[in-house]
Amino acid sequence: MIKISLFKKVQLPLALFYFFYFAMIGVYIIFMPKVLKDIGYSSVQIGAIYTSAPLMRFILPFIFKKWIKLTHKVYFVSLILTLLITALFSITIKSFWLFLLMNFAFGGAMGAVLPFVEIIALENAGKERYGKIRLWGSIGFSVVAFVLGKILNGWVMALGFLIATALLTAFFGFALAKFDKNIEDASQELQENKTFSISKYWAFWISVFLLQFSFGGFYNFFTIYETSSGLSLDTVSYLWIFGVICEILMLIFQGPLLKGYSLLTLLYISTFSTVFRWLIVAFFPKNLLLLMLAQATHALNFALYYTAAIAYVYTLYSQKKLAQQFFLGIGFGLGGALGAMLSGIIYKISPSGLFVFEALSAFFAAILLLIHKK
Repeated sequence: MIKISLFKKVQLPLALFYFFYFAMIGVYIIFMPKVLKDIGYSSVQIGAIYTSAPLMRFILPFIFKKWIKLTHKVYFVSLILTLLITALFSITIKSFWLFLLMNFAFGGAMGAVLPFVEIIALENAGKERYGKIRLWGSIGFSVVAFVLGKILNGWVMALGFLIATALLTAFFGFALAKFDKNIEDASQELQENKTFSISKYWAFWISVFLLQFSFGGFYNFFTIYETSSGLSLDTVSYLWIFGVICEILMLIFQGPLLKGYSLLTLLYISTFSTVFRWLIVAFFPKNLLLLMLAQATHALNFALYYTAAIAYVYTLYSQKKLAQQFFLGIGFGLGGALGAMLSGIIYKISPSGLFVFEALSAFFAAILLLIHKK
């Protein structure tokens, strides 16, 4: 009864944090690449910009492993810096090098926020109820996609939405800190963190990297690729929203799957479905029915994969927060960074070839999960 009562108390601030955090991510991922293209950035420059933040997310866990504990103070500073840097975007956006520097800082500031909150969510909600909280992030993402898809008229409006969502993320992020159950001695935790090993589960970590690597071109160039193929920005926004709706449905109903099947089996199915998703995008960029089918797999290769992966990592290591930082750092960090960097180069050579390349990356990610399972 006490656990249920505590869950009810943390439920609202968690839901609102996820809503505004992923609304902020939605602005950053869906619309900022097109905004940058419209003000004169090349595809290579856009790729470089979207390499910087994920790269910092990869570097950060190694710093935390040796020198820093993810305390409440560090978490609070990260929330404040995230808000401050989004405000500085409006001053630096016209300068490629200054904006690149700000994006490095943005990745560093955000690198400590989500791992801290994910542990609070897992410990208070459990893996079966986690999806019903996390779905509010998907709702925030889709609301931003719908609204900005209708009214976006330039970089000023895009950054206005980015700053507003960062402000509300910080507000509800501060409210969540009191629900953290992992208050430990800093020196003891740092000593334990030094024993953290990636090589022990090497195939799993490479698989995590390759899957998120395959998403690099999708996040950065899907909107550009589809509008260049003849679809309207409205239509592409609806495709984003449809994918998120499928994601939300999975988050609502995934509880029995997480309870009835092994986490590794769910990870394998989710990873392999990504291969078909990228092949459809590559070869049928104008076929709305097939594109909707591709977006529907977002329920598997994002929603189910993400929940199963963070729950699996949670069971592998005693260093809970550090393990989540490495999951985000290796996958969304290094995988996202290199995926973004190469996507700009490959897209310039062959837009459809970019998604074929991503399908190969997802295929090898699935094979490595089989190796890890055996």
